[in-house]
Amino acid sequence: MHRRQTQLGPGISAAIRRHGEETFPHECCGALIGTDGLVTATAPLPNTTEEGLRRRFLVRPSDYRLAEERAAQLRGELLGFYHSHPDHPARPSQYDLDHAWPTFAYVIVSVMAGAAADMTVWFLSEDRSCFDEGTLHGDENSDPHSTAPVYR
Repeated sequence: MHRRQTQLGPGISAAIRRHGEETFPHECCGALIGTDGLVTATAPLPNTTEEGLRRRFLVRPSDYRLAEERAAQLRGELLGFYHSHPDHPARPSQYDLDHAWPTFAYVIVSVMAGAAADMTVWFLSEDRSCFDEGTLHGDENSDPHSTAPVYR
């Protein structure tokens, strides 16, 4: 199987990590903007979930539209989303799987005790039954447990 990759442009990894640290102990979320798999900008989004900001995030349709508008302003496209996992590994949860859309990259940063740690990228499988691990070009998946099955 060919592993899909997402390349983070200059400063993107730092921006995602910083956002995760700033919102700790709650989850942060945001959009990944760029072209041809190269993320050139992020667009932080509000976390509007009513299920508990510490363990969930929600992208409302209005936020999705704003992310698409921001991508168009930057002459790019919406490539996916990122979010943090406070005091939890950078691995997708069942909730993440239940709310994922095909074709997008999903970057997850683990924020342990307020400090950004591992960062990984995942793609929804073709049959939508699980996530497939991808690679962050230039910032390879740093989760040492990333080879374990993810919600199969």
